[in-house]
Amino acid sequence: MAKRKRRKSSNSGAIGGVIVAGLIILFAGIPKELWYAIAALVALSITVAAYYAYARHRELQNGARSTDQESVKQTATSTAAPRTSKSRVQPQAFNAQPLRDDEPITVTITATPVASIYRVPAAPKGFGTATWIPYGQAIEVAGITIPGGMIYFGTSLKTAFGADDPCLINPSKSVSSHGDYTERAMGYWPSYSEISGTARRSYLNWLAGGRRDPEADIGYVFLFFYGLERRAIIDASTDPTVKAEWPSIEQEIRRLLKIYSEKSNSFRRYASELLDWISLTEPPTKLYQQPVPAFPKTFELPLYVRLALGQAAVDGAPVPTHLALSWAKLDPNISLRTPAIRCAEQFEKLFAQKYGATYGEGIVLPRNRTKLKMVYRPASAGFQGYGEIKRAFGDTPDITALTAPLKKLQLVVESTIKDLEPYSRYIGRNPDAKTSLEGILHLPVILWPESTQKALQELKMRIGTGMAAISFQNLLTTLANTTILTKNQTRTLAAALESEHIGMEPDILNGSKLPGPAEMVVLFAIPAGEPASSATPAYQVALLTLQLASGVATADGEFSASEIGHLREQVQSWTHLTPNHIRRLVAHLRLLITTPVSLAALKKKLEPLEATSKEMIAVFMATVAQADGTVSPAEVKTLEKVYKALGVEPQKVFSDLHAVTSGTKASVATTTEIEKTGFKLDPARIAALQQDTEKVSALLTSIFKEEEVAVTSVPEPEIEAEEEIEVPKGILGLDEPHTALARMLLSRPQWSREELLDLAADLDLMLDGAIEHINEAAFEAHDIPFTEGDDPIEVNAEVLEKIDA
Repeated sequence: MAKRKRRKSSNSGAIGGVIVAGLIILFAGIPKELWYAIAALVALSITVAAYYAYARHRELQNGARSTDQESVKQTATSTAAPRTSKSRVQPQAFNAQPLRDDEPITVTITATPVASIYRVPAAPKGFGTATWIPYGQAIEVAGITIPGGMIYFGTSLKTAFGADDPCLINPSKSVSSHGDYTERAMGYWPSYSEISGTARRSYLNWLAGGRRDPEADIGYVFLFFYGLERRAIIDASTDPTVKAEWPSIEQEIRRLLKIYSEKSNSFRRYASELLDWISLTEPPTKLYQQPVPAFPKTFELPLYVRLALGQAAVDGAPVPTHLALSWAKLDPNISLRTPAIRCAEQFEKLFAQKYGATYGEGIVLPRNRTKLKMVYRPASAGFQGYGEIKRAFGDTPDITALTAPLKKLQLVVESTIKDLEPYSRYIGRNPDAKTSLEGILHLPVILWPESTQKALQELKMRIGTGMAAISFQNLLTTLANTTILTKNQTRTLAAALESEHIGMEPDILNGSKLPGPAEMVVLFAIPAGEPASSATPAYQVALLTLQLASGVATADGEFSASEIGHLREQVQSWTHLTPNHIRRLVAHLRLLITTPVSLAALKKKLEPLEATSKEMIAVFMATVAQADGTVSPAEVKTLEKVYKALGVEPQKVFSDLHAVTSGTKASVATTTEIEKTGFKLDPARIAALQQDTEKVSALLTSIFKEEEVAVTSVPEPEIEAEEEIEVPKGILGLDEPHTALARMLLSRPQWSREELLDLAADLDLMLDGAIEHINEAAFEAHDIPFTEGDDPIEVNAEVLEKIDA
C-alpha cells in the first residue's frame, strides 16, 4: 500500500515537472509587447478591485453610522429627564436554565444621554464681509488698539478679479509678536493678506501710533492709502452717501502729505491725484475765482490749477494774482531757486506786487486746441479690472500745452527771486536775524515787517515836505534796531530810505563819511519822480562852494542866522542845479549848522593844489555866485573870504566877476560900485564857463574824498555764492517743448493719435518726430521706451515709476 502510494506520488511529480517546463517554454515564446499588455491589465484589475472594496467599506460605515444615530435619537427622545447608566453587571439567578445554542438572545444597549438642542458657534469678531471703520472710531486687531478708523476690517473684500483687496485688514491672518515699521519688509505693491506676519505687526504698530511717524517705511503709508483710495472712488461710485466722507478723507491725505511728501515722489504724485479727483467731482464754472488749495509739487501741474486756467481761457478772463502764484509755485517747468523756497512768505508778497505791476489784472490766456481730460491712475493693485477711471471737462483747453504764457510767468518769478537774493544769503548765514533791522535791510521796503513799516510812516509824517535833524542813534532806535550797523548796512539803510522818498545827509551813498551814533543826520523829503543821485560834477562843485562859504562864515566862531539865511538864498538861486540837488544842499547846510566844517581843515586839504588849480576853483565859484543873474555886496564879501582861503588874491574877485559878465578881462571895480549896481550875467558866458565844471570836479575828487568814521569793528561778511536747490528744467534731458509734451503724455496711460496731433500743434512740434525723440531719450536714460503703438499710443507705466523715483 505504501509502495503504491509512493509510485503514485512520483508519477504526479513527473507530470508537474512536465507542466512547469511546458509553461516555461510557452511563456518564453510570448512576445515582450504582450507581456506589457498583460501587466497593464493586471494593474487595472487590481485598481478596480481596490476601488470597489473601498466603496463597499464606506457603504458599510455609513450604514452603521445611520443605525447608531437613529438609536441615539430614539433613546434621546424617549424621555425628557436625564438618565444615568450603571456599568455593574447584574448577577444571574441560581436556578436559571442554560440556553440552547439555537435560541435567540435579546441584548439591550443603553446610550449616553445627549443634548436635545444643537447650534453652530458664532464666528469670531471680524469674520465675514469687510466693514469700513469710520473716521475717529477705534478697533482692536491682534490685541492692538488702532485709533482713528479709516480702514477696512473683515475677511472678505473682493476686487473685480475676485481676490481680496490689498488694503483689507483680515483678522484671520497671523500676526507676529514683534515688528519694526521703519524697516522695509514688503514688495512694491503690498497686500495685507500676502505680507509676512512680521510685516503685519509692523503695519498695525504704525496704525496704532496714529499714522504719524516720519521714519515709517513708505510701503505702510501706501497700504493705508489704498483703503482711502478705494473708499473715495469705488465705494463712492456705488453709494452716493460715501461722498459725505470726502472732506475727512481729503484732510487725512493732506496730513499724510505733510509728513511723507518729501519721503516719496511716488506717494506725493498718487496723493495729489486723489486730491484732484475728490475736489473736481463737481467743479464750479469759475474755478479761477476760488482760492487754490494746497498741493504738493509733482512732475505735472495739478489738475485743479489746469482746470482753473482753462476756464479762465474760455471766459477770456485775466489770470488773477492768487492763481498765477499757485501756477508759478506748482508748475514743474518753472525753477524756483533757493530764495523762493527759503523766503517763501516774502516771495509770495513780492511776486504779487510785481505781477500786478507787470500785467495789471493778469495774463490773458489763449484758447488752445488741446482739451483737458483726467484719467485717474490708482496706486492700489485692487483697482485692476475696473476699467479706465476718467473724467472729461468738455471744451476746456489744457493750457499746459502752451509755452508762451509760461515764459511770461517765468519773467516775474526771476525778477522776484533776484530781489530776494541778498536777504536769502543773509539769513542763510544768520538764521536768527530774519526780523532784525540788519536782516530786513536786505529786503525791499514793501516786505519789511508791519511794525517797522509803521515806524517808517511815522518818520515820513514827521518830515513832511521839509526836513528833520535827529541823531543817527535816534534814527536806528525809531526803526527798532539795537545794534551798530556796518558800513554796508548803513548804506543799505540810506538806499532803503531813498526808495521811500526820504533823503539823508550826510550823503553816504556818494562818498560822505559815515555818521557816528551820536552825530546828527538830516532827513528830507524827495518828491516822487525826481532823480535822487547827487553824483554829478555840478553838484559836487556846488557842495564844495557851500562848504567853503560855511567855513568862512564860522571862522569867527559864530554861525549867525543872517549868515545861514544868506547861504540858503544863495543855494536856492543856483538854477543850474536840479530841484533835488538844491533840496539836498539845503539839507547839507542844515547839517553844517550842527556839524560845521573847519576852514582850517579845508585849507589843509587845498594846500597840495597848484596856484593855477586854486585860481580855476576860485573863478568857478565866482561863476556859481552869479547863477541868479546878480551878485549882491554880501556875496562879494563872502567870495573875498573864499578866495583868501584858497590862497588867491581877494582883489581878483572883482576882475573874475567882470570877466564872467562881459567875457573880457575887466578892471578892478570898487566895492561901492558893486553895492550900487551889482553884476549882470551874460547867460552865454555862464554856459561856457559851466563847461569847466567837470574839470573842477575831477580836480577836487582826490582832495575832498572824506574819510569814514569807524563806527564798528564788525568785519563785513564776504558774499558767498548761494547754494542753489537744484530743480531740473526738463525730464530725460529734453528741451522745453519736448518736456511739455512728455509731461502731458504721462498724465494719461493712453492717447488717441488725434488728441496728440492737437497737442503737438499747440507746442509747434511734429508729432512723429517728437515722440521718436522722447523715446530715444527714454532709452538712453532707462533703456525702456516711453510710448508704444501708433493709434492709440500707450504710455509705458514703467517710465512713470522711473521718473517718480
